[in-house]
Amino acid sequence: MRGDDQRPESMFSYVSAEERIPADHPLRAIRTLVDEILRELSRDFSELYAATGRPSVPPERLLRAQLLQIFYSIRSERLLMEQLQYNILFRWFVGLSMDDAVWTPTVFTKNRDRLLNDAIAGRFFARVVAKAQPYMSDEHFTVDGTLIEAWASQKSFQPKDGPPDGDGRNFHGQTRTNDTHASTTDPDAKLYRKTSNGEARLSYLGHLLIENRHGLIVDAMATEADGTAERDAAMLMLHRRWRRRPRRRTVGADKAYDTHGFVEVVRALEVTPHVAQNLKRRGGSAIDARTTRHEGYAQSLHARPRVEPAFGWLKTVAWIRKVKLRGLAKVEWLFRFASAAFNLRRLVTLRAVTP
Repeated sequence: MRGDDQRPESMFSYVSAEERIPADHPLRAIRTLVDEILRELSRDFSELYAATGRPSVPPERLLRAQLLQIFYSIRSERLLMEQLQYNILFRWFVGLSMDDAVWTPTVFTKNRDRLLNDAIAGRFFARVVAKAQPYMSDEHFTVDGTLIEAWASQKSFQPKDGPPDGDGRNFHGQTRTNDTHASTTDPDAKLYRKTSNGEARLSYLGHLLIENRHGLIVDAMATEADGTAERDAAMLMLHRRWRRRPRRRTVGADKAYDTHGFVEVVRALEVTPHVAQNLKRRGGSAIDARTTRHEGYAQSLHARPRVEPAFGWLKTVAWIRKVKLRGLAKVEWLFRFASAAFNLRRLVTLRAVTP
């Protein structure tokens, strides 16, 4: 018999959001893991807020909402708030009941920017890395960098001294460099191109250190874009990761890292540089037979592309290809927080398939 197409008028439901979410939904495992980390960070959150005054948005909810925005590639905070209005799955993950009011986009953004600085993003990332430690290699790693396009147009790149170049639209035939010009909307962004044949854009650089077993991110940072930033960031990540752990390790990298300065510093850290040889570089390659004759060198070069899925996920899913924040400090915490989200997603999968 055909049912009646009647508009439901009931106001109450006796089925909770917890019961509506499937038991095998991927967000369930992520929520459990995220809640463990947030409980460990509770003392850090308490230090950021005053003991008196009007209650603010709970930091745990801000972080869960930011994770949702990354996982589901939601391009703006306004769309995220819209989803929280009617999406039961999103409300459940953030911790909102069906009757809780959703924040306005401005309130959410201001509270998030106050909370999510580089320190909090770094601590959250460090906790995620600690949870993933059983699945990580402790000997073999890879380092690489990628271009992050800044949220600034080419016509905002104006002279530092002197009158502006009109409306900035017609700059053909002009000599524009980072020494003489700067963006009026994002001064931290630098004009940079990754390859000799590529287009120069206002950009930042994102850097990852991954382990070679499952491609999990061990460290992440963002820097201003310049010709030495990739090697400088790699040396900094290696130093702060293993300065108190005297044990021989290997790190793979592409030809851009094949310089005598980088190789010497990495060896001083008791890390073997498995860097791809750049035989066309003036002065020759900094990697000699001491390294290339070992079988592990070829294995490291074979494993080096495992960093690309991390960059691909960050750029396409987490919207890092063209970051929608301005200033190096904000780009830094977003890149690190998105790297933590990548690890969470991969860690949940590894836990499900590993006995």
